[in-house]
Amino acid sequence: MKQKMMILALSASALLVACGGGGGRPTFGDNEYPVTAVETSSAAMQSTYPATINGIQDVEIRPKTSGFLTQINVVEGQAVSAGQLLFVVDNETFQAAVRQAQAAVNTAQAAVNTQKLTYENSQQLFDNKVVGEYELKTAENTYKSALASLAQAEAALASAKENLNFCYVKSPAKGVVGTLPFKKGALVSSSNVLTHIADISQMDVYFSMTEKDMLTLSKAEGGLRGAVDALPGVKLQLADGTIYEHEGKVVTASGVIDQATGSVQLKARFPNPNHLLKSGGSGTIVIPRTADGAIVIPQSVVMEVQNKKFVYLLGDSNRVAYTEIKVDPQNDGNNYIVTEGLKVGDKYVTNGITKLSDKMEIVPITPERYQQKIQEQNKAMTAGEIVEAMKK
Repeated sequence: MKQKMMILALSASALLVACGGGGGRPTFGDNEYPVTAVETSSAAMQSTYPATINGIQDVEIRPKTSGFLTQINVVEGQAVSAGQLLFVVDNETFQAAVRQAQAAVNTAQAAVNTQKLTYENSQQLFDNKVVGEYELKTAENTYKSALASLAQAEAALASAKENLNFCYVKSPAKGVVGTLPFKKGALVSSSNVLTHIADISQMDVYFSMTEKDMLTLSKAEGGLRGAVDALPGVKLQLADGTIYEHEGKVVTASGVIDQATGSVQLKARFPNPNHLLKSGGSGTIVIPRTADGAIVIPQSVVMEVQNKKFVYLLGDSNRVAYTEIKVDPQNDGNNYIVTEGLKVGDKYVTNGITKLSDKMEIVPITPERYQQKIQEQNKAMTAGEIVEAMKK
């Protein structure tokens, strides 16, 4: 019996507490509603923006030549250094071309050596007046032609070696290997992306701000660069709803407005020492801000109808007026910063707003008295429940 009475008492108490919220009120029987005056205060708010995450360097890796993949020397997610060998494309043809070009260089070098001896010998004969100037010039021209042929052969060798090097695909930067869509033996060309190398030691997080907001900041800070520098440290909310442990800083803002969206793209940079952030991920940028001298009211006192927000203001003869207000679109989930519709000194109803109607006459009381009457009724109803339980 005692346990049953205890359950009934707790149930009655919970019911009365729930009735004390913004959506309802206890039945006092005297038409009393709590009313409070509008005041200003400092409000700690935050603005949020959808964001995409990229490494500070994200490079597409493509082969410069066509062929079959003969080696894949990395795995997905592997950390690599600049210049590290990633892939090898079939290079038998290019190796043969190098050998052929090397042989041509050797032949040209031999011809140069021969023509050099011939020219030097002709020079001595000319000095001894054994041959004439024609023979000397002919030997000199033949020697120069051999030198030119050697230079041409060396250029061909360099080109052949470069083509061979194209078969060895190396990392252009330090980073982490992305996905590997091609397997060993696949035929690839320069149109194929073999993988991505992302430097994720730091992450660039991109988000967009409306033209209006960016213009307001720019005017207040003397320009776009000043607006970026004035932004506080930002936080990053991850896809699972948690806040990333390291704070970021907005570093750049685009000087061009996206005509399709009417927004300006900004970039915040975050350290990523544990490689928790991944290139290609998503999140939400959170920018904290403080509103001084703001009119802040609980969301529970506001009614929303067709995307418009209303409160009940206390007017003449204690009649309430159904009044539209405008609020800052960014909020903390509990309060609104009112931008239009309220001024300091106005009085609004804080509880039981669903029971009200426009121009309805009420008996205004203080929120403290309202809570006191809830407690008094709570005690009375709990006692009644106990009596009823004892009769059974």
